[in-house]
Amino acid sequence: MDLAPASSLTLTLFLSLLFPLVAPHNITKMLAQLPDFSTFNDLLTQTHLAADINSRSTITILAVSNGAVSSVSDEPIDTIKKILSLHVILDYYDDNKIHKISNHTAILTTLFQASGGAAGQNGFLNVTNMENGQIAFGSAVAGSSLTANFVKVLATQPYNISVLQISSVIVPPSLSGGASSNQSTKPPASSPTPTAAPKTAPAPRSSPTPTAAPKTAPAPPTAAPSEAPSEAASPRASDAESPSGKTDDAPAPSGAPASAGIDGSPAGAPSDNADAPEGDGGGKSAADRVGAGVVGLAVAMGFAMLGAL
Repeated sequence: MDLAPASSLTLTLFLSLLFPLVAPHNITKMLAQLPDFSTFNDLLTQTHLAADINSRSTITILAVSNGAVSSVSDEPIDTIKKILSLHVILDYYDDNKIHKISNHTAILTTLFQASGGAAGQNGFLNVTNMENGQIAFGSAVAGSSLTANFVKVLATQPYNISVLQISSVIVPPSLSGGASSNQSTKPPASSPTPTAAPKTAPAPRSSPTPTAAPKTAPAPPTAAPSEAPSEAASPRASDAESPSGKTDDAPAPSGAPASAGIDGSPAGAPSDNADAPEGDGGGKSAADRVGAGVVGLAVAMGFAMLGAL
């Protein structure tokens, strides 16, 4: 029995079963025809994501231009791989399908999620049909913003692969601290705790400077009590009555000769009653001299009476 026809048939069936498992597309060759996406294409090759994309039969790639991808091109290659794997959707979306998203929003599974390296919702994308007809993309993590917009379709092989251009790179929040993106948000700067100013010891109180007692001006020298004014000179004439019963102080009638002094000296001659110069005791009045004489007479009479006894 000839087994050759049977062997050929078996080989043909085997190849036909194996062929559907081989993807009919090559992402590297597709992007090579688009110079504006050369950097994105090179990064897919360096991270080995191109081989993973080519091994899948149904897939959508969200490609970014050279200028947009430069925001993450300086990151470590492992970080770049995680970021770009978020741009590979495990389903087919072309222009028509993406504009007909039910309920205007959908959560899409990506290659980042399939790799097992995504935590929580970091491996999912949120795609929303905005009210103005724009299609926006962003991380599916709660609170994340839609940071990229659909631009245009770059290439398609219906129902196997679709390459869509978006405006910017989408960075999952778990990587936003280590990669530049317009999605990353800086934590609010905490206000610095006010540092209490060091307490300074109070300055010692200076003892009050003793104030010198005001110098009192020396008391003006007390004026020596002026000597009591000398007694008014008593009348030059004697207090004895003149024979006419008038005192010597009475002015003599005009034309009459001046009366003689008490000692019989002619008028006009200096008498003993004249005031002596000041300071020699001659300024005593005649009455004082008379009093002194009476006292002396009384003393003398007293001694005489004692002698008589």
